[in-house]
Amino acid sequence: MYTKACKSKRTTAWRSMMISMLFVFIAMLCKEQGITATAVCVLYEIFVVQKVKTLDILLAIKSAFGGNKINPTWSGEGTKRLAALTLVTFSLLILRLHVMGSRLPVFTRFDNPASVASTPTRQLTYNYLAAVNLRLLFLPSDLCCDWTMGTIPLIENILDVRNLWTLVAHSLIFGLLSTAVFTRNRQVSVIIIMSLALLILPFLPASNLFFPVGFVIAERVLYAPSMGFCMLVGHGWSILAEKRCPKISTIFLVLLLLSHSVKTFARNYDWIDEYAIFMSGLKVNLHNAKLFNNVGHALEGQGRYKEALDYFNEAVLVQGDDIGAHINVGRTYNHLKMFKEAEDAYLRAKSLLPKAKPGESYQARIAPSHLNVFVNLANLIAKNGSRLEEADLLYRQAISMRADYTQAYINRGDVLIKMNRTKEAQEVYERALFYDSNNPDIYYNGTSLHGPASFSNPLGLC
Repeated sequence: MYTKACKSKRTTAWRSMMISMLFVFIAMLCKEQGITATAVCVLYEIFVVQKVKTLDILLAIKSAFGGNKINPTWSGEGTKRLAALTLVTFSLLILRLHVMGSRLPVFTRFDNPASVASTPTRQLTYNYLAAVNLRLLFLPSDLCCDWTMGTIPLIENILDVRNLWTLVAHSLIFGLLSTAVFTRNRQVSVIIIMSLALLILPFLPASNLFFPVGFVIAERVLYAPSMGFCMLVGHGWSILAEKRCPKISTIFLVLLLLSHSVKTFARNYDWIDEYAIFMSGLKVNLHNAKLFNNVGHALEGQGRYKEALDYFNEAVLVQGDDIGAHINVGRTYNHLKMFKEAEDAYLRAKSLLPKAKPGESYQARIAPSHLNVFVNLANLIAKNGSRLEEADLLYRQAISMRADYTQAYINRGDVLIKMNRTKEAQEVYERALFYDSNNPDIYYNGTSLHGPASFSNPLGLC
């Protein structure tokens, strides 16, 4: 739609322009990196529509710093389109920040270990991750559904041999940029620039360059960059086919199509069900506790608790400080009626929770799923009538860490009823209604205290 909007340097099809920006907005709603399409449009406007040479831009910048007058080579309509692109981009960014509550999402160190590492470990690892992503485009052999946690060990010093791959990747990109700038063939320059635009720009939000992201590597962020990569491969193949060795290039093309077709066919079987996809991930990586946990969840869903327990225990061995893994172990022991072992596992998970610091909110520092350890442990303890006070304390701890944790309110109300503290139970249920007025369990538990007519509703909820 943008190419339709700027077929002419002198006129603009504003209807097509507006539709293209609408598509950018829809893309951003689907995935944040969709907004990078406007940056690709900017480069398309400059290098394809206005036919500006890259070397001319460098000379213009040099002249500007030298105090010389610069005569722009593009049209006034081009300036208007660039201004519209800039305005739309900033407007969408502001809208996105508003939707997010003007703050970035909070991730744990398990999601992206490099994000909490010190200098230079963080920088070396981030640059290496870019090289790994580029390698996945070249050779997508070891695909994995989850790359978080310990999948890729941190690069802690400059002597790590993996830094060589980082240098190779950066050299390739720099070499292509140099070719685009200094080549006299304008068509080649435009092809390389637009290919790199599609390759690099959509990847930037996932590169940790502007803000840390919640993953180490995510293959889904390579969908858009793969378009630029394919353009580069196609351009390289056309050079081989037309000028160098057409027969060999044809053989290479056939081998490429066959190998990727076979890989796609085989990969489809990995996605048959949850168990298959997570097991395929373990074939690639045995250092990711999340994969062991997910295999355990798949087995747990099938009622195969003993097998699930083996994978959960393996997750604990791989990542001993993974709170979720200990919770999974405790829950599985509970299913197997091994209550003492379940309590020990929950207590271990609880001991791993970060301690509160003055002036900091628990809600921002603890993943909501980790708070389940309080409810699970309290539910287990509440089975013993002599430990109800202990269970109540755990529910109160969970609520103090996250005020809108309604499940803790519901379970605490049940325990208070068992202790004949019905008035407190009613207050707890009413407090839960403040956060979740559509939860039928709260209404049922509250009305069962003294019958439907006696349950007060001070909040006017219905």
